[in-house]
Amino acid sequence: MKKYNYHTHTFRCGHAEGTAREYVEAAIRGGYQILGFSDHVPYPFLDGHVSHMRMTLAQTRGYFDELLQLKEAYKNQIEIHIGFEAEYDMRTFPRLKAFLDDYPCEYLIQGQHFLDVEHEQIYSGMRMTDPDILRAYADRLIACMESGYFLYVAHPDLPDFRGSDEVYDNIMRPVCQAAKALDMPLEINLLGLVQGRVYPTERFFKMAAEEGCRAVIGVDAHAPEMLNNEALFQKGIQFARACGVRLMGTLSIPKRA
Repeated sequence: MKKYNYHTHTFRCGHAEGTAREYVEAAIRGGYQILGFSDHVPYPFLDGHVSHMRMTLAQTRGYFDELLQLKEAYKNQIEIHIGFEAEYDMRTFPRLKAFLDDYPCEYLIQGQHFLDVEHEQIYSGMRMTDPDILRAYADRLIACMESGYFLYVAHPDLPDFRGSDEVYDNIMRPVCQAAKALDMPLEINLLGLVQGRVYPTERFFKMAAEEGCRAVIGVDAHAPEMLNNEALFQKGIQFARACGVRLMGTLSIPKRA
């Protein structure tokens, strides 16, 4: 199995620490062959909203300039890719895509932290019992997969749903079925494991295994040392085995048209 991680943040999101170079060097020490940076995407908010969880539009050029330099400097030691973690909303995504078309963005992963524009919506990972909120989240994941713009779905089991397992299964199983049909990988999120968050959840990934889905391990690195933590990486592998879900031995980024 090739050791890779496509889920890495930088200081620009405002809640990660360390320099991009420190992440690269930690990944090399940790035995990674591929490192993808996917900081929270800058969003062209129409109302001028300033986010506290993502880089600004003005920081975008610096993000690419720095990472392109590191990609060249470390090309003989590790394969580096540059992308973003992004929410998907079919009404506003075209505006975001038009902005990103001006940059050498190689890939997107979906991290659906909000169902709509962040400051107008509740957090998708909140504790909930309302099946309509969970259904809206599931519908957004499926629409994202069908869009063809994303490499994989990050922490698909983000919602802390406290309703019945039957309701959860009825709403979230179609997500797994869509992932299987569209060959879309689902992420086992190591940040959730290391911080004791509600995800990754066995009930979701056992369902994913039943539907024949494939999974990837995403470090969701917010500090460089997470990329040099073999015990944590092995914990992700053990979680996958316990759920019976298949891990992808490698993950390739489709060539841009």
